[in-house]
Amino acid sequence: MPARFKLDENLPRDAEVLLRKAGHDVHTVSDEHLGGNPDLQVLDASRAEIRILVTFDLDLSDIRSYPPASHKGIWVLRPHTQSIAHTLALLKSALVVLEIEPTHGRLWIIEPERIRIRE
Repeated sequence: MPARFKLDENLPRDAEVLLRKAGHDVHTVSDEHLGGNPDLQVLDASRAEIRILVTFDLDLSDIRSYPPASHKGIWVLRPHTQSIAHTLALLKSALVVLEIEPTHGRLWIIEPERIRIRE
């Protein structure tokens, strides 16, 4: 089943292409002119559109500030480097897990060796 994503401004365009090719519905913060806005405003836009927010921004992994039950899901990518290749590798691994794990009300911390999921 296709997922609905919102990609933060810090992700490469190749991430959008990868997710679209995998059959998902993708919006970007940049295309929606939300770049430079506070995290909460970006998350609110994701909530309003019922989208999973994908970001490198560690601030969004604070479950006290952004309780998982309050959103469709947040994926925080933690590659060794923020190169396009490492970013795409993390997204590919997350898409495999997406087939068996729900995202609603969950924070996913996606690292090269593992994916930690917090509710």
